Amino acid sequence: MDFFKRIWEYIESNRILKHVLFWLGYTLINISVGLNTEDESLAETLVFLIILLIPQALATYILAYFIIAKIFFRKKYVLAFFCFFFTVYFFSALARLTVVYVGEPLFRVPPFEQESFFEIFTDLRKLWVHYIPAVFMVSFMFLFVKFFLEYKRKKEEETQLLKENAEVELKALKAQLNPHFLFNTLNNIYSLSLDNSPRTPVAIGKLADILDHILYKCNDQFVNVNTEIELLKNYIELEKLRYDDRLQISFGSNIEKDIQIPPLLLLSLVENAFKHGAGEDSGSPKIDIDIYQKDKIFKFEISNSVSNTFVISDKVKIGLSNITKQLDLIYANNYQLDIQQTAKAFTVVLQINLQY
Repeated sequence: MDFFKRIWEYIESNRILKHVLFWLGYTLINISVGLNTEDESLAETLVFLIILLIPQALATYILAYFIIAKIFFRKKYVLAFFCFFFTVYFFSALARLTVVYVGEPLFRVPPFEQESFFEIFTDLRKLWVHYIPAVFMVSFMFLFVKFFLEYKRKKEEETQLLKENAEVELKALKAQLNPHFLFNTLNNIYSLSLDNSPRTPVAIGKLADILDHILYKCNDQFVNVNTEIELLKNYIELEKLRYDDRLQISFGSNIEKDIQIPPLLLLSLVENAFKHGAGEDSGSPKIDIDIYQKDKIFKFEISNSVSNTFVISDKVKIGLSNITKQLDLIYANNYQLDIQQTAKAFTVVLQINLQY
């Protein structure tokens, strides 16, 4: 299968070869059709095919690359109309002329009568019935193949461009998340260092593990979910150093299979819960995290307690907007992101259909 794919890719990349193969295929089809008739020998069939091939090819390329490309596509419709009908008339007459004065003398026994130039160019009925279809049937076949390949090429270019744009945007979104996370974490360590806390080295160690994950394990579009779970645990342990015992965290995971998800996706949701939930709750903040995966369904739910005056800030909206963009680029319509706010809690539920 790869062999034929490579051959097709080579043919598509070689413009001259595509034209040669088209005319060769058309000639072979006409030869096979001509051999099934008893009126002509193989030599006659070949001679008349070659004779007709000249006006056919000239008419085809003038129609495709001059009349359509240079006149019709530039919206000069009247000029294109007259050029088209002149081309039809002239090359059908030229085809009849080459048959009468080149082909027939090779096989007819002299003496024989030949039509004059005037008769050839004025016998519109014969041109219409016999030579216009013979010349321009192949022209329309050529145009069909040409525009089909052009359409296919443009669709592939559009697909590749969308893919490249998606990758660039994903990298940009990740670049927005990583410095944001690093800034928050360094603030935490800075607070510990001001108090000369013995937990500062532990915090630095946790941060080193997190940075190792971000710098060396998040370069692909997807990472193993268990790796992301370990990242979340390190992040939570780092946050616990700042909140002491007043922070209540419930973390549960039920993973049937080590699936792959976008890197840092879950971390950004957890980070929002700490920064805009627990960070603004002066009492005993509470965060509940539940991760579930079975068959083709992955579900992540995080809920954080909020104060009575909690309102979704612009920073929260921006963070969730970035997450939504990332999900749109990767999963399109195959995910659900539900956000709920009550008087006591702010909850985000992400469910992804991994089948697609």
